[in-house]
Amino acid sequence: MLTALIFDVDGTLAETEDLHRQGFNQAFQTLGLPWHWSPDLYAELLTVMGGKERLVHYIDRFHPEEADGLKRRMPEIHDLKTRFYGELAEEGHLGLRPGIGRLVGEARAAGVRLAVATTTSRPNIDLLLRLNFPGERPFDVIAAGDEAAQKKPAPDIFALAIHRLGIDPSAAIAFEDSAAGIRSALAAGLPVLATRSRYTRSHGLDGAFSAVSDLGEPGAPHHHLQGHPWPDGVVTLEALRAWHAGHLRGAA
Repeated sequence: MLTALIFDVDGTLAETEDLHRQGFNQAFQTLGLPWHWSPDLYAELLTVMGGKERLVHYIDRFHPEEADGLKRRMPEIHDLKTRFYGELAEEGHLGLRPGIGRLVGEARAAGVRLAVATTTSRPNIDLLLRLNFPGERPFDVIAAGDEAAQKKPAPDIFALAIHRLGIDPSAAIAFEDSAAGIRSALAAGLPVLATRSRYTRSHGLDGAFSAVSDLGEPGAPHHHLQGHPWPDGVVTLEALRAWHAGHLRGAA
C-alpha cells in the first residue's frame, strides 16, 4: 500500500532557485563583493547541492587566491542571502508548482502521510509552507538542511525522512526535479517521479519511473517527458496508487 509521498523542495514544491540566485546577488552587492551570478552560471553551480556548499565551490573555482578569507565570510554571506530570499518570497514570488497543492490536498484527505527531504535550510522550508499553506501543517515529517551527514546525491536525507516516517521505502514515492536528487532517492530505495524545473532542463532524468513537466491540473495537463504516462496529463493520488500497486506486484 502507498502510505507516504516524499517531496524535494527547491524546484519540486516551488520554483525557488531563481529567488535563491537573486538573494545571493543582493548579498554580494550589499557586502561589496564584485560578483554576479547569472542564470547560466547558477545553472552550473546547482550541480553542487546545498547553498553553503555552492558558495564554497564558487569561491574555490573562481577566487582560489582569496579562498581562506572569503570562506571566513561565508556565514555572513549566506545569512544575508537567506534574509533577502525571505523578503523576495514575502513579496509574492514563491507560489507552488502546478499540481502540488492539489496532490497534497488529495493525500491529506486520504490519510497518506507527507514528508519533505531537502538540502535547503529549515527556515526556507517554513517560509514556503507558511506562505502557501497558511494556518496548516500539511507535512508530517521535515528532513532538511544540515540534518544529514552528506548532501544529495547521497541517500542520507531521504533515509532520514523514511526513518522519521517509520515506513519501509517500498511504501512511498519520492518527487524530485534534479539528477542528483533522483540518485539520492533511488539510493534510499524509493521509486522516483521527476518533474523537470527551470534550472534542471538539461538534467538527465534516468532512474525516474516517470518524468513530466509538472504534476498537471485538470484543464491544464502537463507535458509527458518519459516513462509512465498519467491519465489526462494529471498526476493524481488515485493514479499514483494504481502505479504503486502494479509496481509492487511486479517486484513480488
